[in-house]
Amino acid sequence: MDLFDQNLKIQEKKNAPLAERIRPSKLEDIVGQKHLLAKGKPLYEAIIKDIIPSMILYGPPGSGKTTIARVIANSSRSNFVSMNAVIDGIPKIKEVIEEAKNNLKLYSTRTILFIDEIHRFNKNQQDALLPFLESGLIILIGATTENPFVEINKALISRLLLFKLNQINNEDIEGIVERALKDKNNGYGNFPIIFDDKIKLIKFLIHISNGDLRKTLNALEQLVSITQISEDGSIHLTYENAQILIKEKSLPYDKGGSEHYNVISAFIKSVRGSDANATLHYLARMIEGGEDPMFIARRLIILASEDIGLADSNALVVATSGAQALMLIGMPEGRIILGHVATYLAKAPKSNSAYLGIDAAIDDVKNFDIGFVPEHLCNYHDGYVYPHNFEDKNYIVEQQYLPNSLKDKIYYIKKKFDK
Repeated sequence: MDLFDQNLKIQEKKNAPLAERIRPSKLEDIVGQKHLLAKGKPLYEAIIKDIIPSMILYGPPGSGKTTIARVIANSSRSNFVSMNAVIDGIPKIKEVIEEAKNNLKLYSTRTILFIDEIHRFNKNQQDALLPFLESGLIILIGATTENPFVEINKALISRLLLFKLNQINNEDIEGIVERALKDKNNGYGNFPIIFDDKIKLIKFLIHISNGDLRKTLNALEQLVSITQISEDGSIHLTYENAQILIKEKSLPYDKGGSEHYNVISAFIKSVRGSDANATLHYLARMIEGGEDPMFIARRLIILASEDIGLADSNALVVATSGAQALMLIGMPEGRIILGHVATYLAKAPKSNSAYLGIDAAIDDVKNFDIGFVPEHLCNYHDGYVYPHNFEDKNYIVEQQYLPNSLKDKIYYIKKKFDK
């Protein structure tokens, strides 16, 4: 590295966002991931001993995936190359592979390839990595906020260790914010900052960022940058200014990502579990996260038959009418309709007998000898007994309706609340 490169790195560090400037460079400075990085834990030992396996680091934004990769880069004797799946593609992979071959051949040095947002790679791009993982030419570290079992190819997953990172708790984030305020080299240690209510302000920044460390530090940096310097040279950070600067809470809801499926799953299970409060909570998260309201309406229609069914057949009428009303009036008033329908379904008695019955019947039709329709049920055939002639027996007459091969089969099993 020449003097110009060194100067470039100094300037990049100086101009980098606060979250980047105070990013930990040592293993012991990383917070919130003791289940992975405490002494004796497999990932800790692998990093300390520089025996790095190929792996996927996955977890919520701001939990430290890139930080761990940077620490590995700083401590490993291997050549470390970083890529971003949003920007780079197969040409970059080929370039890295050629460099990895040369380093191994000339210097006996292995290459660690870090791919941020690896879930953004399509199947072909992910498959392009397989032969080089199998040959041991590269060590792959992927980072993703998504569920790797959903977003990463099974062939690639089978060759990687998976490490799940937890969301950093508020206490740890408070500690890092304090460190940023005191750090004289990379933070605000040399700034004459005063607060009207420091604890309240920091807790608000954490709350508004939904526990995302990076967003919390970005919010602090924005607040400092827009605060006017007082006549005495001090920077007075106030709770009121923070509220003005940051209008809306950051919600962890990505319509195309795993959190999208997590919230929908929680919503469905809350309705099924008859918890109206949780139902409304997850409904609110979907609405505020920008979910398509008709998608929610369709899920409610399915729930009405799948989980309520014969216990309250009116639930299907309510859900269908709700979807029609939503199409007529739209949003934001549509939130009232969705809240009405969701609460009704959550409070309704539950039965899945119709759902289980049709699935069992379809399974038999697909997989077993279903035989022929009994002759007396066929069109224009004698022998059929007309139930309406037996009103005194509640229209129930003894005759075989199922095919001979299934004549004793039971698909509908009555549940407690079936009507």
